Amino acid sequence: MARVKKKERHTLLMRQVSEKPFLTDEELAKLLEVSIQTIRLDRMELGIPEVRERIRRVAEEAREKVTTIEKDDLVGELIDLQPGRSGISLLKITEDMVFSKNQIAKGHYIFAQASSLAVAVINAPMALTGVANIKHKVPVKLGEMLVAKAEIIRQRSNKFFVWVKTRNDREEVFRAKFIVVSLTES
Repeated sequence: MARVKKKERHTLLMRQVSEKPFLTDEELAKLLEVSIQTIRLDRMELGIPEVRERIRRVAEEAREKVTTIEKDDLVGELIDLQPGRSGISLLKITEDMVFSKNQIAKGHYIFAQASSLAVAVINAPMALTGVANIKHKVPVKLGEMLVAKAEIIRQRSNKFFVWVKTRNDREEVFRAKFIVVSLTES
């Protein structure tokens, strides 16, 4: 690819970051075929924050959309929410979440991430998990980052069928099918 002029590179950089805010400097450098240092200089010049700050901002925007449960009741960091459709959350497995003997994550933390995300995607004043069909596929270890993706598959009356798939950086580690019930005020 021929060398791109700075102005055009800046336009491409802005587009990439707005479409995919989680791209690292390394990934941006590969996409635009420049050095990491060039990306960092371009980001500074354009006022684009580093990836951690972009993730934090996206997470804050997603948390503002939650209506079903309190933001503090979510297990994991909500990074995307399309109310009534889908959502994504991150959970870093810390020392208090693992068995001390083998450093494997306790299953209820992984379930809680998936269940709270399933409830959060329901666009209702209040909702609870009614049914859960879960499968722990592989053990999760201390320090791993889990990404849970929830999607509403269908709705029947006040019941929402939500599928959640959770991955580490290599493979799917957990999956669940929930029936989340929207509760109406009496």
